[in-house]
Amino acid sequence: MPEEVDINKWVAKIGDHEKQTKYVEEGFWAKVKRHAAKVPFAKEVVTLYYCSADPKTPLTAKVTAIGALAYWILPIDLIPDFLPVAGFVDDATAVLIAYKAISGQITDDHREKAEQFFVLNKNVKLINQQP
Repeated sequence: MPEEVDINKWVAKIGDHEKQTKYVEEGFWAKVKRHAAKVPFAKEVVTLYYCSADPKTPLTAKVTAIGALAYWILPIDLIPDFLPVAGFVDDATAVLIAYKAISGQITDDHREKAEQFFVLNKNVKLINQQP
């Protein structure tokens, strides 16, 4: 029989949830505004943010989302972001794996808030969006 895992102990081991949350919030919107037109996963990034900020989202889903968002924000990546195309491959992988992993916790409200962000912030263009 597999050993039972205490998720709260596991979460504590991977880092301070409050510190990760603060880090994500501070760097998140600036990076979205700078890079939304360069990455095809910008809507997923913003959707993960709204999912992680929702008080109804379970802690495990929040930690998954915040971990992926923190990686996306980090200035040091496995593949540096300044490299054309390849620079965002590791970020896309982290974001899309997290998105799929917590897809059952992502609500229509989270998706709608992400859509509204791009509607209300007309200066933030998506990669396929016409000027």
